[in-house]
Amino acid sequence: MENGATTRGRLVIVATPLGNLGDISRRALELLASADLVYCEDTRRSSTLFSAHAIPVRGRLRALHEHNEASLCEEVIGHVSEGRVVVLISDAGTPGISDPGSRVVAAVADAGLDVTTAPGPSAVVAALSISGLATERFCMEGFVPRKSGERERLYAQWGRETRTIVFYESPQRLAATLAEMAVHFATRRVCVAREITKLHEEVLRGTVAEVAALLGARDVLGEVVVVLEGGHAEVPVDDAVIGAALAEQFAQGVSTRDAVSFVAESLGVARRVVYQLALERRADEGR
Repeated sequence: MENGATTRGRLVIVATPLGNLGDISRRALELLASADLVYCEDTRRSSTLFSAHAIPVRGRLRALHEHNEASLCEEVIGHVSEGRVVVLISDAGTPGISDPGSRVVAAVADAGLDVTTAPGPSAVVAALSISGLATERFCMEGFVPRKSGERERLYAQWGRETRTIVFYESPQRLAATLAEMAVHFATRRVCVAREITKLHEEVLRGTVAEVAALLGARDVLGEVVVVLEGGHAEVPVDDAVIGAALAEQFAQGVSTRDAVSFVAESLGVARRVVYQLALERRADEGR
């Protein structure tokens, strides 16, 4: 049993290796060995981790993934309230960071029960630390949306974002996503970190246009984290910029209402300002 343990139940968020099985703390191993129950994304993958460190499973593994997390919150609360030490792990890295776990943490905390952590590997921090880009201020975007309209709105927001941006992408979609980004951020620097800490680890750095061209000509495999340089200080948006954005929307057949909403959100401008310019543009077109 770990130092300082009591009979009071608690939920412990335990970070596990991204790939290299040696990247796990002694305290994390002690918790995996002593916990009453261990909830994990995939019991088979977690069994491999237990086996690698000679930790007996003893029937303690329970599957908790994106499809059943909500339904298991009350079950976890029940175990913790009865005095059990419950550990939550993901397949790799820190649970709850674009992985299952945040709902359970919120539910257990809302129930007034103890939630603590045995911190360790995180793909977000690992990629950021080797990116060569600014680390003082950054934002995490999770996975890029699959719908093109949602991606375009996201890119518009990134156009005004001065912090370093970190996000995940599937290897199958990486080349297409970078090609899209090259249209908006061709000269921004980017770092693509693939298979971090694993045998075939690869880190690519350059401008978005350069890395997009490189990856567009080859197949990509494995887990991918992308780190994008933030933009420069925001430039005031004038009527000409708003008008051009509206014109682009109207040319695509978008309604006035939807065009105004999109441009206002994308450029960070008050809706009433965009709406007034849209009315003036429509009136001019009708002359």
